[in-house]
Amino acid sequence: MVERHPEVESVCLLHFRSPFAAEPEDLRQLVREEWPGVPLRTQSLKREYRRLIDWGAFGGSFSLTQSCLSCRRLLISRAKRYMERIGAEFLVTGEMLGERGVGTSEMTDMSESLGVGGQVLRPLCSRAVGSEPEQLSSWAKLSNVRRRPANARSAVQELAAGFGIEPRDPMACQSRCKLTLPGFGDRVAHLFHETGFTLNELRLLDFPLFYEVRPDTKIVVAILEHEKRELQNLFLPQDLRVYPAAPHGPMTLARTAWDEKSGQEREDVIRLAARVTATHQICGAEAPVPIYYRFENENERQLINVLPFASSSEIAVQDGVEVVPLESRSVVVG
Repeated sequence: MVERHPEVESVCLLHFRSPFAAEPEDLRQLVREEWPGVPLRTQSLKREYRRLIDWGAFGGSFSLTQSCLSCRRLLISRAKRYMERIGAEFLVTGEMLGERGVGTSEMTDMSESLGVGGQVLRPLCSRAVGSEPEQLSSWAKLSNVRRRPANARSAVQELAAGFGIEPRDPMACQSRCKLTLPGFGDRVAHLFHETGFTLNELRLLDFPLFYEVRPDTKIVVAILEHEKRELQNLFLPQDLRVYPAAPHGPMTLARTAWDEKSGQEREDVIRLAARVTATHQICGAEAPVPIYYRFENENERQLINVLPFASSSEIAVQDGVEVVPLESRSVVVG
């Protein structure tokens, strides 16, 4: 819409890479097809990912609406710097009223507080979007926004078809943000309460089988082959690797403050990780299951025989250790 507007001389594309968003593999190919000759700039948010979720604003618990507002503020502030660097006049977003609870006042306050009042164009919030283009200035005035229709997505698809654009979402934007998936935000909330966590630990939250063993232990189980490949890249030298003696079984990572534990406490964590691994290979077995384990910084592996839990749902309070399984989820990657 903006590229075809008679007042627009040129456009530039800015894409952000976030640790909370699955990266579309065909992004550059899409740009070449849809915007031939248009420059594309990509920027990483890895150093600023804490700003995507402002825990202080809502008492240390997860709120999707507040997280979306924090994310929008960060994106617009970063885009403003890029706009000023290249000498552009406006920022363009595809925001729609009512998305994640963001309304007119939130949009207006955000633009004004970031120093881009009147410079953020939101064409999909325009009162009248049709064959006759409005003035660019009207797209920047939220006093002209129209109420979000009940069938907003259908309206956008019809609008795309009118411009000769295939009415689809090639980047699967609706499923890229992990924070919109059930349970993932709560996982992040648990992690953000810790001090000194890393992006490595943040990536561990992606796995459906993620267990928090209070107070300081995490057990992550990879079942599918692509999960195993991803988990393989996340092992640290002090991590414990656990896997069945039988081939093609699950792969488990156990991480804790090993040096701060007594010999018995270390054995308890190893046995628990082995039982969790056995459970996800053979639930409810009546005979012990052989499980290998070794520390990543050691070459020698050890064998332990353990009984799996009756079912994966029964991995709860065992041997005086409370195990809190965070909600499993399906990841849809665009």
